[in-house]
Amino acid sequence: MKLLAIYFGMLLLPGVTWMGDFNAAKTEAAQKHKLILINFSGSDWCGPCIRLRKEILESGTFENYASDHLVLVRADFPRQKKNQLSKEQTKLNEALADKYNADGKFPFTLLVDENGKVLKSWDGFPDESPDQFVSDISSVSDK
Repeated sequence: MKLLAIYFGMLLLPGVTWMGDFNAAKTEAAQKHKLILINFSGSDWCGPCIRLRKEILESGTFENYASDHLVLVRADFPRQKKNQLSKEQTKLNEALADKYNADGKFPFTLLVDENGKVLKSWDGFPDESPDQFVSDISSVSDK
């Protein structure tokens, strides 16, 4: 059951958590019988990445679906010094990119099962609404 809070007349929905450790995500996905959505992003330099995050991945439609059906992993590759990640997180992101994004595409989003098998991918900004994006995911996950 999702908790809803009313604060100063606004309805607040709990956000989703994006993990940084793919191995931990696989463990959680196996325990909860969920698929994993991996998003490769350049959060401070890639316009389509920022647009994907704001228009789809942070939409209520996507977050509501994801909270019940997906384990989320973001592999971010910021360029600005002020946004640099820890050395540990950078290593995790690079290892994930070596496995799934050797060509260095941004944004690049993958839907994988708990074993890491790719079920669907989106190369670049998916030119669709959050509802269509969720429908794409659910059509694969319902098979």
